[in-house]
Amino acid sequence: MSTPHVVVVMGVAGTGKTTIGPLLAAALGVPYAEGDDFHPPANIAKMSAGTPLEDADRWPWLDAIGQWAHGRAGLGGVVSSSALKRAYRDRLRAEAPGAVFLHLTGDRSLIEERMADRKGHFMPTALLDSQYATLQPLEDDEAGAAVDVSGTPEEITQRAVAALRRLED
Repeated sequence: MSTPHVVVVMGVAGTGKTTIGPLLAAALGVPYAEGDDFHPPANIAKMSAGTPLEDADRWPWLDAIGQWAHGRAGLGGVVSSSALKRAYRDRLRAEAPGAVFLHLTGDRSLIEERMADRKGHFMPTALLDSQYATLQPLEDDEAGAAVDVSGTPEEITQRAVAALRRLED
């Protein structure tokens, strides 16, 4: 990509944000920030207990991610964030207006299988339904692209880079 955008890798839990984010950052030659690291301990405790977050829980988390993205404006970067609702993406754009969203999408059964296979993550498979119920896909007026998560991480990353390049055209 010719312009150093900040890319927000978004999607429901289990789509591979934490796997694809660093691979994408490496492919683009920019730093990566793990969105989960911006959660306050209370949010992690809530999700670990199988309790979905409320918007009031998310605002400080989204603001912290947005501040990181703002600090990378003009320099580029990749950060993960579920960013499931338009309001959440609007909140991120309020801090980082040039952010571009990469929506990782896929078949629900594949995502559930991947979630069940991962070890040591605080997000239980039980919350996947609430994630899908909350999800509002990117709208036409939002800078971004959707990429299917079937295949290997390398294949997904290649598709992501290609999709982001098409945004530049």
